[in-house]
Amino acid sequence: MATALDILKQKIADKEFLLGVIGLGYVGLPLSLSFLRRGVRVLGFDLDHGKIEMLHQGKSYIKHIPADELYTYVQQKRFAATSDFARLAEPDALLICVPTPLTKNREPDLQYIKATAQAIARTLRPGQLITLESTTYPGTTVEVLQPILEAGGLAAETDFALAYSPEREDPGNPKFGTANIPKVVGGVGPRSTDLAAALYRTALEQVVPVSSTQAAELTKLLENIFRSVNIALVNELKVLCHRMGIDVFEVIQAASTKPFGYMPFYPGPGLGGHCIPIDPFYLTSKAREYDFTTRFIELAGEINTTMPYYVVERTIEALNQQGRAIKGAKILLLGVAYKKDVDDARESPSFKLMELLTAKGATVLYNDPHTSPGYAPPAATPTPTPARRSPKKISKALIACSLPPTIRPMITISSGGTRVSLLTPVGCTIVWPTARPLSRPEPLSSSKTCRTASNYGFKEVFISVFPEKPVVLYSKIRYKQTREEGTLERYDPRR
Repeated sequence: MATALDILKQKIADKEFLLGVIGLGYVGLPLSLSFLRRGVRVLGFDLDHGKIEMLHQGKSYIKHIPADELYTYVQQKRFAATSDFARLAEPDALLICVPTPLTKNREPDLQYIKATAQAIARTLRPGQLITLESTTYPGTTVEVLQPILEAGGLAAETDFALAYSPEREDPGNPKFGTANIPKVVGGVGPRSTDLAAALYRTALEQVVPVSSTQAAELTKLLENIFRSVNIALVNELKVLCHRMGIDVFEVIQAASTKPFGYMPFYPGPGLGGHCIPIDPFYLTSKAREYDFTTRFIELAGEINTTMPYYVVERTIEALNQQGRAIKGAKILLLGVAYKKDVDDARESPSFKLMELLTAKGATVLYNDPHTSPGYAPPAATPTPTPARRSPKKISKALIACSLPPTIRPMITISSGGTRVSLLTPVGCTIVWPTARPLSRPEPLSSSKTCRTASNYGFKEVFISVFPEKPVVLYSKIRYKQTREEGTLERYDPRR
């Protein structure tokens, strides 16, 4: 008699399965699109209602994801998105693509993986395949995910399949996308490995099975540790070459002519993106359980972390050569995203540069056609909003005060007042003085109340400003993960 996993295997072979993708961000949405293009039906899960609404309208919130193609799949009823996690029982296979940030002490933060596992466990049924894609330390799948899923009585390898397959995304790369990047897969047992490999083969060009989930988890970390260490090496050489009067880029170009045994890396103002600045420290933390110190990783982290400070020092030197002081200087940063031609500003060193330059007294501006407009670095003292402006103009001034480009401002102006939505990356905590959480959006009063809603993609804060009475919105905003600060100015709607 065929088991539930035997039935799942046949569904995958016939492409008659429903795929569930949890977390529709920079990993989950491109992955969904790859399966949709091969005829697989996809049900996406995310707690960001703004994302869900945009997807239902066939709109894309990620630059390199074509909205017209999404719209076609929505119209054909092959793709749907929901924030109702009670529907996790519907898909035959679930891919977990949730964030794995670091705590303020640079320790792994698995709260999103654990919360997702608990949600799946409540609806888990025989014959489902669960695959974790989020970057994490070796052992997470079997030590964290598996016990939560098996708490209800079902067993991995017998009742359901469980595997790990690290995400590999390079936004903006015209040569490699989700479909043609080799996919590493490791299960908790041979049956899980075979089912997960078969699943990915329905949409991706090459699948690389490995012996265990631990091997697959470490594969992802090795890839990014390799890059972090080599970037640190060339960053250190950049500083040395400056002192020696040698052009480091000329040296790298010359070394690149060697046809074997060399791969070029280039210096920069620091590390950015969702992988390299974070992933190596997942292994550093796990290594301590085995009384082992990952010295290369930690040294590379130290070197890369100092690069924004080096850039500021060189900027001060350049200004001095022109007889200018850093205080009062106007400085333009060209590019805010962590790499060229993308709208992804996660962990970008540009924010640290803005912070450091502003602290030195400089006026900092930026230009990046791919990121949200409206950023100005926090000033030493807030500049009051000019009086006698119309509410509409005041609203725009409010947004343009000091919100970093990781914040996505959305303004709705009506006769009832002004509604401002701020979207921040997940893992960042917005702290408002005297703020209290609300169950629904309410007019913002002098007590500075607001509502926050955490989710897998963004954290959303609604601010409703109504014209009945003046509202003071001057307050510091702290982003705990990135330690950025911003300000909102005083706003009196009666002016």
